[in-house]
Amino acid sequence: MASLLERQLIVVTGKGGTGKSTVACALGLIAARRGLRTIVAELGDQHRLPALFGHAHTPESGEEVELEPGLWSTSIDPDKALIEWLRTLGGRLSVRMLAASSTFHYFAAAAPGAKELVSMVKVRELCEGSGSRKDVARDRVDRIAPHGGGRSNPAPYDLVVLDAPATGHALAMLRSPQTFAAIVRVGPLAEQAQKVRALLEDPQRTGYVAVAHAAEMAVTETLELEQGLRRQLDRDLDTVVVNGTMPRRFTSEELERISEIGDQTDVVMSSVRMARAVYERTRVQQSQIARLRRQRFAQGMPPSIVTLPLLFTPELDLRGVREASVSLERKL
Repeated sequence: MASLLERQLIVVTGKGGTGKSTVACALGLIAARRGLRTIVAELGDQHRLPALFGHAHTPESGEEVELEPGLWSTSIDPDKALIEWLRTLGGRLSVRMLAASSTFHYFAAAAPGAKELVSMVKVRELCEGSGSRKDVARDRVDRIAPHGGGRSNPAPYDLVVLDAPATGHALAMLRSPQTFAAIVRVGPLAEQAQKVRALLEDPQRTGYVAVAHAAEMAVTETLELEQGLRRQLDRDLDTVVVNGTMPRRFTSEELERISEIGDQTDVVMSSVRMARAVYERTRVQQSQIARLRRQRFAQGMPPSIVTLPLLFTPELDLRGVREASVSLERKL
């Protein structure tokens, strides 16, 4: 676990619906418990973490909100990030005028990867200065979360956890420095693209975590994600978190003995059918986890594969996320 938390940036992605946001928040909680000044960055105009931690106020995009001691969250909206960057070129033009202008929409369409790149520039800005642990240790002071989007305190974060989009969009976002560099080779944004690319490719600074279910499609997408990382950034996954796993409660022999119970009442038959369903689901999950373990994940060092148990709750709450963080910390 120490090697992963020693990075400046952890990118968490995976198939949609597998719980990557839960894992991103759990990693943030683990890091904060370890005394690291940590921020979890969501992409898009969404602010799920402040609501999860009981904040009644909906923050602005880019605002850094303190969730609890040592842990912050922020949301990066790609459209607003691009408009903000264009304002640096357009001087006094208002955000509303830029958003409504045909020039903005033409630029956004004609410059593939521009919105993704400026979003990653925002992520890199959160990471700035977090490479020197000695400087951070000297600077450990109480930090007041800003209101209105700016950073009121120059003290760096120790760790940025990026709750990235699902696999396909995440790969496009991580590819954005190369995509944009093919169009614009000079200028301030080209320079920023080079810095973002250097951050993403550096194994000492950035780690990659995939979240999957123990199901065929999710495992296949995880393997494709690793191939994409290798192809685009010459990087491997550091960790695969298999979420929602069920414990193996009995063997096939025990299941057969259950089926041979003499009193075949409706209640017993229903229980036997339930036992068979649970056994079959667990068997499939274990088969897919074994498939992950057999795969060498390209030609690099295979990632660690850890599991998180299925939480039998109708809706994930903060208590569930904390439980996931404790389980994850024990296994990583």
